[in-house]
Amino acid sequence: MEQTTAFFDFISQQSGKLWSQTLAHIALTLISLILAVLVALPAGVAISRRPGLAKLVLGFAGALQTIPSIALLGVMIPFLGIGPKPAILALFLYALLPIIRNTYAGIQSVNAAVVDAAKGLGMSIRQILFKVELPLAFPVIMAGIRTATVINVGVATLAAYIAAGGLGEFIFGGIALNNSNMILAGAIPAALLAIVFDFLLSLLQSQTEKTSFALIAASFCFPAQHLDIPFAN
Repeated sequence: MEQTTAFFDFISQQSGKLWSQTLAHIALTLISLILAVLVALPAGVAISRRPGLAKLVLGFAGALQTIPSIALLGVMIPFLGIGPKPAILALFLYALLPIIRNTYAGIQSVNAAVVDAAKGLGMSIRQILFKVELPLAFPVIMAGIRTATVINVGVATLAAYIAAGGLGEFIFGGIALNNSNMILAGAIPAALLAIVFDFLLSLLQSQTEKTSFALIAASFCFPAQHLDIPFAN
């Protein structure tokens, strides 16, 4: 009971700093994730068209995942200095593999008969990608994005080592001072952030899937309208 009271007293005393470091943690996670999606999604689509390139790209992204986080941050310091920049770049690199791999797997898993049917309706390659393949692959792609998000929330705690802020400030400060309240003040919000982000993305996935399947159905039911093919007079 005393430990619990002491913990909440610490939270109350450090509420301002805790809030600012939580916002910094969110910023590091979201910026790196958005950049990773912008790069990894097109890369996943590209390698789905070139199977020979897939092994090379996935192998490179996989190799990045094997590099310890601290080592990767340390390598970047001579080039980018300390602060948010190397932290964002490291998180960006760690987020690439799940998104590239799931985008590639999702598009590869689309039934070839569905793609052939779309071609039979006169859809272009671009239309097939955006109206058929990506909507059908969306659940798999979102699973990769959700995995990358949870990874980034966890790895972002290490950003404190290079003065990039985040909840790691409390965790590593608590370890240095042997202060369990300080450790928990950083660890609990970080865990909650991972849960909240994953939940919000699951809601987005659920809503987007409904819209995607409706658009697919409309594309097949009304090809003339969606493909800009004029009706014969």
